Amino acid sequence: MKAEVDFLVIGSGLAGLSFALKVAPWGKVCIVTKTTLDDTNTRHAQGGIAAVTGSGDSYEKHVADTLIAGDGLCDEEVVRMVVKEAPEQIRQLIEWGTQFDRTGAGAFDLHKEGGHSEYRILHHKDSTGLEIQRALSEMARRHPNITILENHFAVDVITQHHLGKLVKRYHPDTECYGAYLLDIAHNRTIAMTAKISMMATGGTGNLYSTTTNPLIATGDGIAMVYRAKGIIDNMEFIQFHPTSLYYPGEKPSFLITEALRGFGAVLRTLDGNEFMHKHDPRGSLASRDIVARAIDHEMKVRGDEHVYLDATRTPHGELKTHFPNIYEKCLSIGIDITKDYIPVIPAAHYQCGGIKVDMKGRSSINRLYAAGETACTGLHGANRLASNSLLEALVYANNAAQDALSYFNACRIPENIPEWNTEGTAHPEEMVLITQNYKEMQQIMSNYVGIVRSNLRLKRAADRLQIIYEETEALYAKTTLSVQLCELRNMINAGYLVIKSAQARHESTGLHCTIDYPHRKPNPG
Repeated sequence: MKAEVDFLVIGSGLAGLSFALKVAPWGKVCIVTKTTLDDTNTRHAQGGIAAVTGSGDSYEKHVADTLIAGDGLCDEEVVRMVVKEAPEQIRQLIEWGTQFDRTGAGAFDLHKEGGHSEYRILHHKDSTGLEIQRALSEMARRHPNITILENHFAVDVITQHHLGKLVKRYHPDTECYGAYLLDIAHNRTIAMTAKISMMATGGTGNLYSTTTNPLIATGDGIAMVYRAKGIIDNMEFIQFHPTSLYYPGEKPSFLITEALRGFGAVLRTLDGNEFMHKHDPRGSLASRDIVARAIDHEMKVRGDEHVYLDATRTPHGELKTHFPNIYEKCLSIGIDITKDYIPVIPAAHYQCGGIKVDMKGRSSINRLYAAGETACTGLHGANRLASNSLLEALVYANNAAQDALSYFNACRIPENIPEWNTEGTAHPEEMVLITQNYKEMQQIMSNYVGIVRSNLRLKRAADRLQIIYEETEALYAKTTLSVQLCELRNMINAGYLVIKSAQARHESTGLHCTIDYPHRKPNPG
């Protein structure tokens, strides 16, 4: 089956939806999502979106905070561009119906999070992402030029390779003509061609056994672009959120927003002692890489399975008002956060690397853009500053839309795009192999490519992942498409990229900490 649109958007979070809404007035748009429109990383974002709106704040302060958190590897030109465009993009979100919390006087009720020198986090209670997703999803569903394909899985992007022109490695003239989709409900493939494609599939959290990401975060976009010979960068920088709820067996791990620490909560060991002051002068409000490593250190030294987050000294009424979802979630498992400490543990949270893009969101493959967590823009460097991710998604989706609109009418789609080749494939006899390999892949990444790494651990990870890769590719070559098999394949590709990037960086910096190489410079306090 074949279909054609002007703009193909793969992913339905903030990056994908905002891009779609901005190009829709000028062409036919198709949004592809592998589950439902609202099942995204965006909807799980609790804390908020960083922007300079307060009277005591400034662009220079936000820029400085971002550069410090990024441990010297941010692209400063990108940082300044994103920070300065923030107020306009916030205005656009509000026009689309997003409601941010305000004070009684009507000003934004701003939060402060780790690594920020000022109160600059706009939020909607402790469910900001859910509010943004609600507003944009409603807009997308109503737009006459937008078609939404739920329960459709993007398998691979279409390039010259599919026209019989072999692309052995990155080439500046490689072009994207859309993507092959798997219609899950009808078990059929669609060659969806497009003049312009946007990759916005989110992150790679499910590389790890413990993650705050939803089950859909399997590195699909990064893997697709890697297989199409596009440039992938900075994959070694995996951000582990310091405070996910320690509740074994629950997936994804429930996130305890950093804003709670900005509200006065402090980290304690199981015997009740504060410990962050030993690791950073900012204490519990240090940047995420430092806090996650500190918790990891305390757990390993003491042999504990978790640490505590203590919010009991915060005014109880304000806790319930500002963090209702956290309060209710903890209460549901017998923890009253106004009286009890919250057991927390670091969890894989955010992929700072990804598909390399320029300041207009253009990937190394022509006519293919990327935005959101799946993209590597240069904003985050070696470590993302809290609440900069939603802002980045907005700014880069906007830049990509403006650039794409400037030339999409001149784009032509080749007439000889082939349909997906299913010759020689059959239903797998043992689906259990997919499940086993998936779990083994997560164990490999969790045990050897976690918060603290070493050359030996990375070598072990690479060797063991190679075996799983070979088994999975053999199965893929002879098996009809399934979401489970495609996700496993994508995760193996993404895991390989994380390992190889980590092996290539002979220093500890930001989120990449290895016992074999020291920090090239102290992470500023």
